[in-house]
Amino acid sequence: MVSKESCRNEIRAAIRKLSDRCLYSAAKWAGEQLVGIEQDPSNFTPSNTRFQRGSSSIRRRFSTNESISTPQPSVGFSQSPATPLPEEDEVIDGDLYLLAKSYFDCREYRRASHVLRDQMSKKSVFLRCYALYLAGEKRKEEEMIELEGPLGKSDAINRELVSLERELSALKRTGAIDSFGLYLYGVVLKEKGNESLARACLVESVNSYPWNWSAWSELQSLCTSIEILNSLSLNNHWMKEFFLGSAYQELRMHTESLAKYEYLQGIFSFSNYIQAQTAKAQYSLREFDQVEIMFEDLLRNDPYRVEDMDLYSNVLYAKEACAALSYLAHKVFLTDKYRPESCCIVGNYYSLKGQHEKAVMYFRRALKLNKKYLSAWTLMGHEYVEMKNTPAAIDAYRRAVDINPCDYRAWYGLGQAYEMMGMPFYALHYFRKSIFFLRNDSRLWIAMAKCYQSEQLHMLEEAIKCYKRAVNCSDTEGIALNQLAKLHQKLGRNEEAAFYFEKDLERMDAEGLEGPNMFEALVFLATHLKTNKKFDEAEVYCTRLLDYSGPEKEKAKSLLRGIRMAQTGFPSMDMEHFPL
Repeated sequence: MVSKESCRNEIRAAIRKLSDRCLYSAAKWAGEQLVGIEQDPSNFTPSNTRFQRGSSSIRRRFSTNESISTPQPSVGFSQSPATPLPEEDEVIDGDLYLLAKSYFDCREYRRASHVLRDQMSKKSVFLRCYALYLAGEKRKEEEMIELEGPLGKSDAINRELVSLERELSALKRTGAIDSFGLYLYGVVLKEKGNESLARACLVESVNSYPWNWSAWSELQSLCTSIEILNSLSLNNHWMKEFFLGSAYQELRMHTESLAKYEYLQGIFSFSNYIQAQTAKAQYSLREFDQVEIMFEDLLRNDPYRVEDMDLYSNVLYAKEACAALSYLAHKVFLTDKYRPESCCIVGNYYSLKGQHEKAVMYFRRALKLNKKYLSAWTLMGHEYVEMKNTPAAIDAYRRAVDINPCDYRAWYGLGQAYEMMGMPFYALHYFRKSIFFLRNDSRLWIAMAKCYQSEQLHMLEEAIKCYKRAVNCSDTEGIALNQLAKLHQKLGRNEEAAFYFEKDLERMDAEGLEGPNMFEALVFLATHLKTNKKFDEAEVYCTRLLDYSGPEKEKAKSLLRGIRMAQTGFPSMDMEHFPL
């Protein structure tokens, strides 16, 4: 079992090793988890509590009322005792390695690789190959801009991949490769499209050295289904819990993801990363009020954070909180205006203001900074839909699914675009793709039902099935119930229509809503019950209609007269119908 102090010591050692190998993203992530471990109160000092002050509400807010059957880590996490640590390299490579690392830090990757050309220690081999890989990536980006522009498509490739694969595979065969080399070999194989072997290499890497978050992240990107995830043979280490929490989230298993993060909070009580991941899961569950509170907490603890703030801007956009979104956009712009997240937040602000051209400009700016920034492609597609520029919207959505074929939002956007073009067969195909990746979203089922209702398809039975699925997925807007009632009415199934009109009426009463849907439901139910000689029940609905003014009231009077005539067999004696 691992104590908090033992976990803290592991991370401290990992930060030094990762930084020494220029794996700065992994080192930064590890550092955030280090300060996320709750300190022993006896060791509290102003220096080690500064980051955690004011964070005590995170755990209380994260805890839900639902009981999740996950063991509580009161004393720590289990860890495989056989997890080996890489040995330190000999001092003989020290001087050249320090020079190469300096070149690497200055982004002079080829110089760094050249300095280490004759060094054969595992540490030097890794940095040399890693520098060569990044040099190839840098040149690939330059070629893409030279040939197609910053947002154009290009066939440019990393020309170092072939030589790197040859060298790393030879090192693996002879056993002269460490966990960091295996990580790089997995990245190279992934880039070349050999996903199965890449997964095997990355699993071997994280099993031998589990503290490299970059390796876990690459492995997660290759787990595109729960079957693949379950097939991985991973050692039992607390880093595996972080991996599973993130993987479950990507696979839209949000309840399981939240359970993992609640488990991890037993040690990492003040982790901003865990709070941000929890907020992402709650966002996917459309718990916007809770997500907003969590991001406000996050910004209070880490006021210059830009990472994940684009998701916060999506929440404010959905809630139409223009003032809060304006403040957030101003804040991140002053912090770092040349971050893709900052540009995306400003784009969301202009979109909410209805200035779609300016929104597109900022989304394009985000993509110039990071061409693979998925959210910007999707949001830009939405803006083009608003501008009725359907071809541009389709191109943006296609670029999004090229980056992540599992992104249901981009598939849904493609469906919307083709629906606007009057091509329901194509729209239906893309809506089905979006539902494949997210089956419990009522909006997707409603969109597919509308396609089936179109004049070209006119497949009303299929539409009814989709609307029923939408109702089962908690359609908060009540669109599905109303459409089910209308479709059954259209097909002459009055009993089924009455059932759904009554359900819709109950929903509107519970939410205190009024409008044409309520009037339509009251009229149908009153007429249906009158036809079936249920006069007392019909009169109740007619009485409710009398509360309306205009044609609704006149319709109610007409129905009441008909009910009285049917009950007595005589014409109504209402005085207003006698001539004076």
